[in-house]
Amino acid sequence: MVDKDLIISKADSVTQHLKRVNERISPNADGLLQDDDLRDIVLFNLQMAIQNCIDIAAHIISEEGIGVPESNSEMFDLLEQNGHLDPDTAQKMIKAVGFRNLIVHEYSALDLQQVHKIARSDVKDMENFLRCIFNSLGFESS
Repeated sequence: MVDKDLIISKADSVTQHLKRVNERISPNADGLLQDDDLRDIVLFNLQMAIQNCIDIAAHIISEEGIGVPESNSEMFDLLEQNGHLDPDTAQKMIKAVGFRNLIVHEYSALDLQQVHKIARSDVKDMENFLRCIFNSLGFESS
């Protein structure tokens, strides 16, 4: 059985990490290019928001017994196949996992213009992921 409190707690964590990104990201990428501390704060919070989405996906898959994913990305395919996500949201979350992997494993090779774009607009994909999950599980959105 899916643990509602766990899902809500992880969703709150996603929301808090995205809030920290939104509070610090500027309209242009100059800040990320020039300020190492700002870059670290934004990247850390993006990484943690994505990781919490992965944790939510893993919990649902495990508790519902809907498969054994071979990768973090595959979790979002399983959620789509089992009616928790629409195809567009699943694909966007797969891309988010790829971005998280770049943050963790290829930190120095990140394109900061792309990071800025993600921080300014693509974070909405995680907010949509949470809405889809809450709807599919019959939770009220907060």
